Amino acid sequence: QVQLVESGGGLVQAGGSLRLSCAVSGRTLSRNTMGWFRQSPGKEREWVAAIGWIASTPYYAESVRGRFTISKDNAKNTVYLQMNSLKPEDTAIYLCAARPASSSGTVSSTRGYDAWGQGTQVTVSS
Repeated sequence: QVQLVESGGGLVQAGGSLRLSCAVSGRTLSRNTMGWFRQSPGKEREWVAAIGWIASTPYYAESVRGRFTISKDNAKNTVYLQMNSLKPEDTAIYLCAARPASSSGTVSSTRGYDAWGQGTQVTVSS
């Protein structure tokens, strides 16, 4: 049974930083692309970043490029999202998700991900 548990969210002032973690059990990161998404009330789920299972290649949405960094520790089966220079518009529930290597399509689409965490709230005050 796959389980993803996010942590590290909280309340931070604009310009501040947070580091999110996603602990994965029941699935090895070495055969999964891992993604971070976010969702705000009344909005569709938005892709934020992903890290590939081959060579750990990172991918970023344009809205966070240069401010967020995705990384992973295969030994700990954990994925991280370092968020710097946070803006009020980054406020959302952040969810991590696992995408098997066999999935087709783009890493920015929710369709390829078959396991999701419950999310962690990030609130950025102005």
